[in-house]
Amino acid sequence: MKVLLYQGGKKLVARSGVGRALEHQRRALESAGIDYTFDPKDDYSLVHLNTVFPDSLLMSLRAGAAGKTVIYYGHSTMEDFRNSFPGSNAAAGLFRRWIEKCYSSADLVITPTPYSRRLLEACRLSAPVRALSNGIDLEIFRRDAQGGERFRKSYGFSPLQKIVLGVGHYMERKGILDFMEMAERFPQYQFVWFGYTPPALTTGRVRRAIRWMSRKLSNLFFPGYADRQALLDAYSGSDLFFFPTKEETEGIVMLEAMAMRLPILVRDIPVYEGWLEHKKSVYKGKNQEEFAFFLEGILEGKLPDLTQEAYRVMEKNSIEHIGCALAEIYDELEGCRYGRYENFNYNRLV
Repeated sequence: MKVLLYQGGKKLVARSGVGRALEHQRRALESAGIDYTFDPKDDYSLVHLNTVFPDSLLMSLRAGAAGKTVIYYGHSTMEDFRNSFPGSNAAAGLFRRWIEKCYSSADLVITPTPYSRRLLEACRLSAPVRALSNGIDLEIFRRDAQGGERFRKSYGFSPLQKIVLGVGHYMERKGILDFMEMAERFPQYQFVWFGYTPPALTTGRVRRAIRWMSRKLSNLFFPGYADRQALLDAYSGSDLFFFPTKEETEGIVMLEAMAMRLPILVRDIPVYEGWLEHKKSVYKGKNQEEFAFFLEGILEGKLPDLTQEAYRVMEKNSIEHIGCALAEIYDELEGCRYGRYENFNYNRLV
């Protein structure tokens, strides 16, 4: 068996969670000893699709017509499409119908969490949906004191300054406005947001807020996109990962921060229910007042350190575990590859 990791649209998503997920899939297949290719012209029996661009749907239809098994990764939902780009709210209904078409072309849809699975099962899909984490490479995402020193030195931070880290696109959905408000409320801490979105894809409200707050606040930094090493250094050199996103299917950057044993403060939203417990593995806030309470409590050592429990959660989602889970799924699907799955017991997969 050989798996095609289809890379259509990779350049467009390389700096996003979807781009990271594609890399995680490659590592998971390697860890499980599963042969794979990036070339659609190779001889393969199963294809992974990760984007909802037209070329991916075409690839899915062609592979299905050729008798190949198609797995579509459900990284996108209508809910996380909203509040992302200019006009995204108005187009959300159309986007939902489009992803229904894309995902229904597959034999199985894999989505990162039980929450996103529920969202997709509420859509009109003809394919079953399985929840399986994107996973995390614990060999790569390891805290490194020297990396932390590099990060602080490169931005002129002293060893004693408290640093709050955020990562994501410049989107309202990502909670970037809340991040800036916390920076204004706590001038004694340094706030660094890594990530970048082209101005044309950023709402006017976010553009104006970044421009104004960057000039107003001396403790707020927007360095732009960071490559993997720079981000590893930032995780290692920061004191808190603040992720006030309002909607996610999982949140890969948060998994990375948890693996790096960085304290986590997130918004209390449904995606975390059942796998991230408040005051056990992470701290959750519902509003700005709660964010302020937990942020200060974590940074000043007034609240218990939860990083070890968070790391244990990540161990369950290691690349090796994800690779084994994928191998199990492949065995089931390949066993009935030449049928249309009428008698297949999908409950074994979901």
